[in-house]
Amino acid sequence: MKNNTIVGKNAVIGNNVHIGNFCTIEDNVVIGDNSWVGNNVSILSGTRMGENCQIHSGAVLGGVPQDLKYRGEDTLLEIGKNNIIREFVTINKGTSSKGKTTIGNNNLFMSNAHIGHDCFVGNNCIIGFSVGMAGEVLVGDWVNISGLTAIHQFSVIGEHTMVSGLSRVVKDVPPYITVGRDPLSYVGLNIVGLKRRGFTKSKINELKEIYRIIFLEKRNTTLALNLIESQFEQTVERDLILNFIKGSTRGIIKGTFLK
Repeated sequence: MKNNTIVGKNAVIGNNVHIGNFCTIEDNVVIGDNSWVGNNVSILSGTRMGENCQIHSGAVLGGVPQDLKYRGEDTLLEIGKNNIIREFVTINKGTSSKGKTTIGNNNLFMSNAHIGHDCFVGNNCIIGFSVGMAGEVLVGDWVNISGLTAIHQFSVIGEHTMVSGLSRVVKDVPPYITVGRDPLSYVGLNIVGLKRRGFTKSKINELKEIYRIIFLEKRNTTLALNLIESQFEQTVERDLILNFIKGSTRGIIKGTFLK
């Protein structure tokens, strides 16, 4: 630890933690074992970080929410283990709405990304450079969000999803798919990601047929979901898709209709 770094006397710093030059680590902060903090990093009150994390120069973790309803209440930023947070990433803590912002394990946040108050990001996600995530966004596991994407508050992005760069996410994005274009639309399954995760050919074909009914055929959503329930055997993936769409409060992204 360097002499030009300030560490609050009540901060809890784990074993074998590197903290670089010109950092500020406030009171009421926990940093897990074997973590690495670069130069000019601010880790502010209410932040809890697990082991084996990397925090690169200029990052600000646990900043005050950029939300006018925040009135200084004690809230948290909870970060799991094995996360890589690159240069100038900002992650705000929660408000009274949920009380905390939550980041899972094994995620990569590329430079200049912003994660707003009360967001939830799952495990094994890649959040691209300059992604802007407004408050109370929920991102499932194994999601890849490409650079310069803007995500509206309260949006939900399902697991194993790929969001193309420069996207504008204003509706919910169901699991297992790739989305792009403007307005944001279904462009197919996230085939590469699913194969990397070990999904079998038969499972991928099942998902293709489910999404054909939802996005490529001219039915309303209710009729499409009823058809899927009646024609497809109950599986974890089928039910995840059905429950995601039924539970969407913002509505889901558009499909691409067959000619």
